[in-house]
Amino acid sequence: MRQSGKPATLCCAVLDVVMWQQMPVQIGCRQNPQVPDSAIADYLGRGTYRSHIEQVPSWVEVVNLDTVQNHMDHGFSVQYAEAASDRKVTSMKDAELVTFGGSSLDRAGELRGNAEALAQAERDPASRAVVFWRGKPLISPERPAGLVRLSMDHPALAERAQAPILLGREEGSPVFAVELPTWALDTVDDANFGAFMDPSEQRHPALPDWMVFAELRRVMTWLNPRDAELAASGKAVLGWHEIHRFCARCGQETQVSQGGWQRQCGGCGGAHFPRTDPVVIMLITHGNSVLVGRSPGWPRGMYSLLAGFVEPGETLEAAVRREVFEESGVRVGEVGYLASQPWPFPASLMFGCHGHATSTEITVDPVEIEDARWISREEMMDISAGQHPEVLPARKGAIAHFLIERWLTDTLD
Repeated sequence: MRQSGKPATLCCAVLDVVMWQQMPVQIGCRQNPQVPDSAIADYLGRGTYRSHIEQVPSWVEVVNLDTVQNHMDHGFSVQYAEAASDRKVTSMKDAELVTFGGSSLDRAGELRGNAEALAQAERDPASRAVVFWRGKPLISPERPAGLVRLSMDHPALAERAQAPILLGREEGSPVFAVELPTWALDTVDDANFGAFMDPSEQRHPALPDWMVFAELRRVMTWLNPRDAELAASGKAVLGWHEIHRFCARCGQETQVSQGGWQRQCGGCGGAHFPRTDPVVIMLITHGNSVLVGRSPGWPRGMYSLLAGFVEPGETLEAAVRREVFEESGVRVGEVGYLASQPWPFPASLMFGCHGHATSTEITVDPVEIEDARWISREEMMDISAGQHPEVLPARKGAIAHFLIERWLTDTLD
């Protein structure tokens, strides 16, 4: 259900009003004499719908949950109403709102092959560097957190590990990614370094204490879209350079070229480019339930959507069906694309897909995953609210969380 053209009028009392991009958005509850006020207050008190409002873009769908009663078992419906607008939007219009989903960065591709222009960009007083150490971006962690940008002549960059990578332009000025070498550190917990939620932060002696190197997966939701795109791009390309120093054709050491977006072999003339591995991640549904699984070694209670790498000669649709069957034994029929997410851990592009299961019996392949289960909408609402006894909410910032939230609000198609 969509309303447009003038402020929406709710056929119920307004329970809350939140602001989204300077527009008031109403949350209302259609009154139902069979539902006590206490039940309504308790349900809305979970904060589920407030979180959805805060995630929608500058347009806001009016969702009439009377048409999707499986969302709720309390007998009332919640509506989102845009205060004023007459915008025509299409399904999954907000697909690029996924973390790392893009900020329309000018990537300055025309400069990459121009050595003189690149050298001039490095000398430009307005140029800035986003800085990394062992894959961790340099940030200011105090909320609102931000990606730190240093001038290219900053003393901390004097002994950088390799040539800077041209990421693009911000407000007309070049921005580079720079990797710093290791300095004398008191302690580094190598066992947990780079783990899912590595809590450690490192400070460089040539930088103020309020600047820290932090694990990107831990802080990705702290960053605005531009900072997130720069951090993901820089981490992925610098990581590629670290493990691709030698030519895959002849074994000779290669040289950085094209502003960091290519490595050239002087021996055989081979040109090598940063690789991105395609991965499908699947929202597999059957009726009112979604299929989730967990891998060995994940934190207790952590489940996610099933995922797997696309193989050579395989379509996305075929990869979805193969991976789901290999991991869970569930057969999938119709498959559709929903959204994508760069995932620089180390260098993947996640293709979010929706598949309809044609079977429900689960047979787990223990080599692939540890467990898989069907979760109903009602259970998933509790999981998202952090109120499930066994399963934790999907990690915020990951495309799995993005897709599950849109399934819950029936905004997938």
